[in-house]
Amino acid sequence: MYGLSELPGGLRVVTATLPHLASVSVGIWVNTGGRHETARENGAAHFIEHMLFKGTRRRSAARISQDVEGIGGYLNAFTDEEHTCFYSRAVASRLPELLDVLCDMFLESKFAPTEISKERDVILEEQAMYRDQPAELVHDLLNQVQFPEHPLGRPVIGSARSVRGLRRQDLLGFFERRYISGSIVIAAAGNLTHANLLTEVDRWVRRFRPGANPPAEPAPATPEKPRWLLHSKKTEQTHIALGFRTASRQDERRYALRLLNVLLGENMSSRLFQTIREEHGLAYNIQSTGTSWSDCGDLVISAGLEDAQLEKALKLILKEVQRLVDRAPGRGELSRARDYALGQADLSLEGSEQMMMWLGEQVLGFGRVIPPEETRARIAAVQPADIRRVARDFLNPSRLSLALVSPRTSDRGLGPLLESWAGR
Repeated sequence: MYGLSELPGGLRVVTATLPHLASVSVGIWVNTGGRHETARENGAAHFIEHMLFKGTRRRSAARISQDVEGIGGYLNAFTDEEHTCFYSRAVASRLPELLDVLCDMFLESKFAPTEISKERDVILEEQAMYRDQPAELVHDLLNQVQFPEHPLGRPVIGSARSVRGLRRQDLLGFFERRYISGSIVIAAAGNLTHANLLTEVDRWVRRFRPGANPPAEPAPATPEKPRWLLHSKKTEQTHIALGFRTASRQDERRYALRLLNVLLGENMSSRLFQTIREEHGLAYNIQSTGTSWSDCGDLVISAGLEDAQLEKALKLILKEVQRLVDRAPGRGELSRARDYALGQADLSLEGSEQMMMWLGEQVLGFGRVIPPEETRARIAAVQPADIRRVARDFLNPSRLSLALVSPRTSDRGLGPLLESWAGR
């Protein structure tokens, strides 16, 4: 079902053959994102993502879209902390056209000065849009608190100052250093064969610049006490993001952490949802989300609520966190969480695009495709004591950070509240 090849120069090609599907999805993945930038370069990877849609020697920006959408396809891209991906989807017979457009964008983009100037304004508007969304802004602020003076603490989209300062030579220099064959994976899934994709890639492989993947700046040390940041803003609600520094994607504890997150706040059956919304009616929605990077990770609890209820909500949240530290979950509760996680994993691989995304993340993150059966077995092996163990490892005050976007103008009371939990 899976195929993985490394070509001369280090470029890797990975496929999943799904003959029952009518579609194929293909993506060019780069092991580069926001955490690979200096402070001055902040936003460069995201800016480059935009620029690769703005025209090549063969195609205008309009024709890039037309050549995919005109065959019934779909074209998009994203940039996160560690990865950038340019991807497309269409019926399987259109694979050559999809790859032609993607490789043309990746290898022949012009970075025209007039287009850079226009796209800079587009990105500044994108930044303004996110600043107007407190539920988005609070997560950028949490990263700033969790990773001060580090690339992981800066927004992937950059700041207004850094984006205004990026010039054509900066973007080209960053692209030439990091978008190289040793950092690249071409992933495809759907009604295709591995040999078929290798044949198509062979037309392009020699045009990718050779080179090894440059390392990222290591994650900073975990702080020794809780930290918090209040951003005062005229909003109807106070938005909170409460984070704990956790484990990297390589850490064997990630399987227990996955289930801990389900128990804590991933769905409507979770402890936080039942306590904060169902029992006390303090928030329309509350959730927890786990993220892992190459050398660290975090677990973030987020909610929007009436400012007058902030202290009460925080105390209840920390009470639920402490309950996981103090007592292992019952086997019935853990079994339900396990079944949910396994079901979500299966559903996440249903389509060609979802499978392609998973393949790219697997190869860039682990250097191989970890079979779903292996992951299922590791999740199935997690015991209640393992949940309590990782809770004790990670859900502690030294790893706690809090960010708020709120109409309140003072953080008075937050310090004593967090410190009282720290001294429990």
